[in-house]
Amino acid sequence: MVFSRDGPKKWFGASVNPCASRYHGAMTKKVNLIDTSLRDGHQSLLATRMSTEQVLRVLPMLCDAGYSILELWGGATLDSALRFTGDDPFERLVKMRDVCDQSESKTGQHIQVRSLCRGQNLFGYNPYPDNVVCEFMKEACRTGNDRVRIFDALNDHRNLITAIMATKTFNGHAEAAMSYTTSPVHDNAHFVNFARRCLDAGADSLAIKDMAGLLHPADAWTLIDALREAFPDVELTLHSHDTNGLAVASYVVGMMAGVDHLDTGYGPMAGSTAQPPAELIRFFADALGMELNVDLSNAPQIDAELRQIRKELHDVDKNPDHTGGPWPDEPTDEMRRHIDEAIALLQKRDRESCGKACDVIEEKIMAPLGYPEVDKTQLESQIPGGMLSNLYNQLKEQDKLELMPAVQEEIPKVRKAAGYLPLVTPTSQIVGTQATFNVMQGKPYAFVSEPFRDVMMGKYGKLPGPADPEVLKLVSRGQAPQTGRPADFIDDVDLQKVYEENKEIIRSQRDLLLLLLFPMPAKQFFTKRQEAVTA
Repeated sequence: MVFSRDGPKKWFGASVNPCASRYHGAMTKKVNLIDTSLRDGHQSLLATRMSTEQVLRVLPMLCDAGYSILELWGGATLDSALRFTGDDPFERLVKMRDVCDQSESKTGQHIQVRSLCRGQNLFGYNPYPDNVVCEFMKEACRTGNDRVRIFDALNDHRNLITAIMATKTFNGHAEAAMSYTTSPVHDNAHFVNFARRCLDAGADSLAIKDMAGLLHPADAWTLIDALREAFPDVELTLHSHDTNGLAVASYVVGMMAGVDHLDTGYGPMAGSTAQPPAELIRFFADALGMELNVDLSNAPQIDAELRQIRKELHDVDKNPDHTGGPWPDEPTDEMRRHIDEAIALLQKRDRESCGKACDVIEEKIMAPLGYPEVDKTQLESQIPGGMLSNLYNQLKEQDKLELMPAVQEEIPKVRKAAGYLPLVTPTSQIVGTQATFNVMQGKPYAFVSEPFRDVMMGKYGKLPGPADPEVLKLVSRGQAPQTGRPADFIDDVDLQKVYEENKEIIRSQRDLLLLLLFPMPAKQFFTKRQEAVTA
């Protein structure tokens, strides 16, 4: 369900109290929660290791709660399904769509399955030719992915155009997401300009994608105000991670400033490097006199199942002793006082007051519920939740965990050298890998990865700011960076040829597309599947 905005100027303006609270009577407004537990939640906290079986244990309960949009697919889930859980990503999508459709047959409410798409990089890590993007989006939308969040790691709108067009062509909803970050070149004008270009390209809605939890609530006020002023009738979603203890406060600002949707998770699959907990956002919504689209009465059952799944995935859990919750059905009197205190501080809008509100939420509400203490060093390294989870596991597997602090210190230096790249897949992995090489080699850029060289040379898109000239000289091999749209330099793939070369192990168009995006893991998955059939 999309809530309409009657008379936006009456309640988006800074001079008018935009919310209704127990103490500030005003018109009741609505905000739509979107659950991310079964996609971003386990990607951020459990290295994307939830299996299809585990997902399907929780999904019916989410459907019963009344969600109109669920984020269930995309991001790293396709690759991880092939590599680690032994699941076919498209079969997972089919099964999830079936559960949602069964719910619709009972309630009459259609549930949109949302995925996260990396623009021209699709669900993989490199720019793909236009024909592959079109074919993949066609198959995804036909299989049941009817809402697609499309972003680009560099905020180069040219990398979203084909995915937006393909999604809309096959009757999907195309949501353009700006990769939020902070740097000398990322201001509100940057994000508004990016949003305008995406809407001109046909995007249906917008999202603020704060993948590293950097959006300070004081900045949330000004950014949302700027987007609302520029695009008053465009649906807007706020997505953040609680990595740095800012996200819950920014979500409360989002409700007051007029966003339509908030991405949340449940208890054990929320907080820390994942999204804010739905249970706490409900308490804030109640205090603000705002209506939610969902009934959280079955939250304890969802919490219990997710808690069990975290136990099952203990080996990849960075914080197994800090799973958060379970939340009470209603806030305690003490919690209510802290909620009201935080709201009053946030309504002042200045940076100092908003910062105090963050401390109140994290120290007096989240921490007592078992969520881990916030590591403010992430504000400097800007590492997203999924990247942090995977970096930890990769160094752990190599018995190199002692390098984690040095790598985190090196990451912002590499990011600056590459024109202040936002750190989100695939640039987060590219920058993180290069930072790791710099630390291991003992000398910056003694070894340069090919993906990092490609980023510096414009093969992923236009850098947000100027590259460090000395680093560029080291990696360029005397060549000039390219300036055109990356996909224009990539030849279309001969799909029939790829099929003929691999027809012994692939069964369908879906298999073919997975093979194109993830050559080695897909081939291993299909070969193992074939061997199981012939055994």
